[in-house]
Amino acid sequence: MYFTDRGIEELAERRGEDQVSLAWLADRLQEFVDDHPELEPAVDRLATWLARLDDTDDT
Repeated sequence: MYFTDRGIEELAERRGEDQVSLAWLADRLQEFVDDHPELEPAVDRLATWLARLDDTDDT
């Protein structure tokens, strides 16, 4: 496990059984960016990647 994976693993352990909407996730990501504007590029890349997961043209 890489150091950067700890947050991902904690999320899976603590919230892995939760069901949320993508609208809820988008709201949480926006709140995070509002609190941490310096991380907006990374959050935006993640959101774009998630939004385009089903696009076959991006592979």
